[in-house]
Amino acid sequence: MNNSIQKIGVIGLGAMGMGIARSLIKANIATYGFDINTQAREQLKQEGAIVVAGSAEQWCQELDAILLVVVDGTQVNDILFGGEKPLVKKIKKNTVVILHSTVSVEQAKGFARRLKEYEIQMIDAPISGGPLKAEQGKLTIMASGSSELFEHLKPVFDVISERLYYIGSEIGQGSTVKMIHQLLAGVHIAVAAESMALAAKSNIPLDLMYDIVTHAAGNSWMFENRVPHILAGDYAPKSSVDIFVKDLGIVLDAGRTMKFPLPLAATAHQMFLAASNEGMGQWDDSAVIKTFKGITLPKENE
Repeated sequence: MNNSIQKIGVIGLGAMGMGIARSLIKANIATYGFDINTQAREQLKQEGAIVVAGSAEQWCQELDAILLVVVDGTQVNDILFGGEKPLVKKIKKNTVVILHSTVSVEQAKGFARRLKEYEIQMIDAPISGGPLKAEQGKLTIMASGSSELFEHLKPVFDVISERLYYIGSEIGQGSTVKMIHQLLAGVHIAVAAESMALAAKSNIPLDLMYDIVTHAAGNSWMFENRVPHILAGDYAPKSSVDIFVKDLGIVLDAGRTMKFPLPLAATAHQMFLAASNEGMGQWDDSAVIKTFKGITLPKENE
């Protein structure tokens, strides 16, 4: 570990943040965990975190790096700049903020610019791989920002990732790559749902369909990963429907700004919006299959 980075705070102990924090602890790095969820804090404390708390405010002066692993740009903004006593005023100068959350390019640039006013550096470093890879320290990281800062942080990134990409020196380039990735991910989940819904309508056993596709040319990582949730009738969220309402919304906003057509992203976005509208926003994103009517799907423990 870089000698100047001894203590790391992880803000956001959801599925991804918890996995990242555990990976840091396993590497014997002094890890501080922050989340409003009491259960998540207690869990990380038992894992060996130095400190757990609902807010990082009291501990900012101790931290050399802060990893933000929250849901969206609104949460990032509220955490760093919100309230009468914003966290940005508590963070010591030259602390590095690592933005792992998926946000728009404009938001990433805005956060970096505002942090710089307080002499706080930021790396735009979106992540992918899911909760299991987060816990295994095998995420994919798409980083952009100062090359010197990237090299400075590389020992941290090496602990939590198996694929580390430096996209470029401009903040927002990492978020651009993640946005394009999320276009693919969202469309793949949507088409996996559509194909399995068609199988159900055609009275093809879904487990048979899954076995065939995963051993044939139509397979994708998302199909292979998400369809088992459908087969088990288990929609406990690993990644929620509303995550893709947000992420595909970012994709479409970028397309509008560039006047660039994104017809498949738009269709997938409408499918996730429909699922959210039906009350499934906090369900697993594979629940988008439930927007198809006139089919019978497996029930949990069936």
